[in-house]
Amino acid sequence: MSTAQTWHIDSTSSEQTEQLAADLGRNLRGGEVIELVSDLGGGKTTFARGLVHGAKSVDAVSSPSFTISKVYQAQHFDIHHFDFYRLLEPGIIADELAEVLGDPHVVTVVEWGAIVRHVLPKQRLTITIEPTSENGRRLSFRYPESLAYLLKGVA
Repeated sequence: MSTAQTWHIDSTSSEQTEQLAADLGRNLRGGEVIELVSDLGGGKTTFARGLVHGAKSVDAVSSPSFTISKVYQAQHFDIHHFDFYRLLEPGIIADELAEVLGDPHVVTVVEWGAIVRHVLPKQRLTITIEPTSENGRRLSFRYPESLAYLLKGVA
């Protein structure tokens, strides 16, 4: 992602983070890959919940830490949510991830993606969530120009 752009925004609450994600979720078309980066308890699942609901899914969103992956049905595509936190090696789950990457009917969301970095496409949106206070977060969006449409109307 050498030609990547970066945009930052601060959130003062979980609700605001979820709303930012919902705004982004409304821009999803299918085929996008989103990598969520933060510490444990940093807000990745909150962001994923907003993203899924913004994409017009009524599915309940929870962290896939124990199941490794979950699928949510949105209005025009499925959202595959992967969480590699508990894995020491990606194994067969990396193959499962590779199968959905680039599918125009799937949006792929990855948490703890370092273990599958070799599988992730360069053309992805990477969102880093860092604490700024007890409830505050700074969200940094790193993206190629081809995915700039995702951030239209977000804020």
